[in-house]
Formats: sequence, C-alpha cells, structure tokens
Amino acid sequence: MNRLRLLFLFLACGGGLAAAGPTIVFLGDSLTAGYGLQNPAAEAYPALIQEKLHAAGLPHRVVNAGISGDTTAGGLRRLNWLLRQPVDVLVIALGGNDGLRGLDPAVTRANLQGIIDRTRAKYPAARLVLAGMQMPANMSEDFTRTYREIFPELAKANNIALIPFLLEGVGADPALNQPDLIHPTAEGQKRIADNVWPWLQTVL
Repeated sequence: MNRLRLLFLFLACGGGLAAAGPTIVFLGDSLTAGYGLQNPAAEAYPALIQEKLHAAGLPHRVVNAGISGDTTAGGLRRLNWLLRQPVDVLVIALGGNDGLRGLDPAVTRANLQGIIDRTRAKYPAARLVLAGMQMPANMSEDFTRTYREIFPELAKANNIALIPFLLEGVGADPALNQPDLIHPTAEGQKRIADNVWPWLQTVL
C-alpha cells in the first residue's frame, strides 16, 4: 500500500483530526486520487473543491477517499470503514474502471446502489451526489449506452444530485490529460472541479 493511499485512508477514517465542520467525502478512483499529478494532495479536484468552499465562506471539510484502480465493488467493500466517521455529503465518483474493464453494467449498477443504500442506512440525513461516467466510442454501442444510462437512472430512482459527466470538457483532450489520455493534468483537474462545484452547491 503506497504512502498516498495510506494518507487518504487515514483522512477518510478521521485521521485523529477534529472535524472543522460538516464532512464531504469524495469516494472515487484515480481521477479523484489525482494519479500522476506532482502534488495530488493539492492538485486533485477534491482539494480544489476545498479551496472553493473556503472562498465561499463554507465550513465544510473535504476528505479525499480516492484510490487509484478502484472499482464500484472496491468502493462498496471499503465503505463501512469510511462510514466510521460522520458523513454529511458523499460524492460517489466510481465506475470508470468498471467500464474500462468491460464489467457487466448490471453489476456496476448494483454496487452503486449498494453504496447509496448503505450510506443512507448509516446516515439518513446525508446528502449524496453521483458523478456520471461515459465510455470511449471505441467500445460497443450497446455497452456504452447501457453504461452511460446507469448514472442518470440511479440518480432519478434515488432522488440524488447527478453530475452529468465528471470529465465534461476534459475527457480525451490532449491539452488537459496526461499522455495516457485517461488521467487529467493539474489543469484538467481544475476543469473537473468546475464541473463538480455547481452540483455540489445544490446540496450544501
């Protein structure tokens, strides 16, 4: 387990720090963890959201619970640990690795629903935000459509906020991504934060 992952999990479990205000947890994968950035703790979009909260005079504390390579199944498995601390807002930004691995969309849907249900069971007043994901066009049309529809359908069924596409304006843009065209640069992370912020504001 690398040092960055240990840090994120430490913070996600409270880290022994007194909470300064309501807690916003970002449950995600490498996009959330800030894979490949020079300073993920400061450049990944959850850290940029923390800056926006400060600028807006809001007392919320952001916890980055992103782990590179994580899937919806992995997020569901570690959720109980994350829920050991109070969670006021949960932003669910998982599913990208499910799609890239060609996992059955029905399994992805079930795992995301499990995350929603388990969070609400522990913290009924928690507000949830689901980040929509999309697959590249080189995957089959049926798969990309079925996968894309998971997120708005879950958001509607559970009456939670939906970020239509986490990587809107970022995905596959060479100017905003690292050479793999999957992981955003620091500038791409700023665009993701701009995508997240309006929808997060609706639940704060």
